[in-house]
Amino acid sequence: MARQTKYDKIKYIIIDVDGTMTDAGIYYDEHGNELKKFCTKDAAGFFAAKHVGIKIMVLTGRECAATTRRMKEMKVDFLVQNIKDKLSYLEEFMRTEGIGYEEIGYLGDDLNDLAGMKKAGFAGCPLDACEEVKEASDYVSCVQAGHGAVRDIISWLLKERGQWESAVAEIYGTGI
Repeated sequence: MARQTKYDKIKYIIIDVDGTMTDAGIYYDEHGNELKKFCTKDAAGFFAAKHVGIKIMVLTGRECAATTRRMKEMKVDFLVQNIKDKLSYLEEFMRTEGIGYEEIGYLGDDLNDLAGMKKAGFAGCPLDACEEVKEASDYVSCVQAGHGAVRDIISWLLKERGQWESAVAEIYGTGI
């Protein structure tokens, strides 16, 4: 059963890629293709958030075919790549959608995420995020980036809202 919390207004989760969903490494093959390793554990967080009506935007400063492929698999609502000024982009998006910062959750790891995280209604980060981001976060995961930190952060948020167990039970038939 859901309970009232200060995070009930969150309708969108903004998620960074490098250093949040991945281990922050950038790998290139012999043909110059960029490769990334995504943690499959994060999928449960994505699916649970979407199940309770939260839209997901992946907002990243780099563009990568691997990111495009994985985010299509994850059925994210918005995939926005190659954005250098994330705060300006986010503010324009919020104007277009008619939403305020109290409706935004922001998951990031480094200084280019910090301005948006400081304004968001909820901010979360992986264990190995930079100190400034950790200080600005409502929740610092005990999991490092690229190893399921996104799932951990989303599950924490949904547990605070009293929605995690029912969402997981309905999605996976677990009965937890």
